[in-house]
Amino acid sequence: MRCPFCDAEKESLKVIDSRACDAGRAIRRRRECLSCAKRFTTYEKIEEPVRVMVVKKDGRRIPWDRNKILRGLERACFKRPVPEGELLRIVDEVEEEVFRTHDREVPSTLIGQQVTDRLRRLDQVAYVRFASVYRQFKTLDDLVDEAKAVIDAQRYEDPGQGRLFVEPKTGNCDPPVEPPRRKRRKNDPTASA
Repeated sequence: MRCPFCDAEKESLKVIDSRACDAGRAIRRRRECLSCAKRFTTYEKIEEPVRVMVVKKDGRRIPWDRNKILRGLERACFKRPVPEGELLRIVDEVEEEVFRTHDREVPSTLIGQQVTDRLRRLDQVAYVRFASVYRQFKTLDDLVDEAKAVIDAQRYEDPGQGRLFVEPKTGNCDPPVEPPRRKRRKNDPTASA
């Protein structure tokens, strides 16, 4: 290993801090170069053999590559206010799920669905960008319909907001559902006697 700034040899590098990261699957080391006094970070990770093959839509089989998912997410989030740490979290979650549920082969459609599910909750514009490539919309109407679905879903999926009004769907004969009422407590100043 060499210093990325002054190209000093390994003997000139000093480890300042070591911590486990990636849920204990890697070690993050903060290093300082004694020659130029600059600091940088390195990661040590066990190189796992590729044990999962991705089955593409056309039947081809390619080795699992987490960087391919990350590149797709970076393209979808280009010029969007999405931190890189969130993209890495999505890649880690998808990779962990795939390795936990599939031994040898996984369909690319399943990977794409897992990515879109997570991206939809993170950034709606990036989701529509990613979905436009992943789902291969045939017409502009398909893309507009998906964007409308994202907007509608956002109204109900926002964890900080409850449903204030339940909108009945047209053609539905069921009466609208009323939200649950707040229970009165003893000594509650807002409760009327």
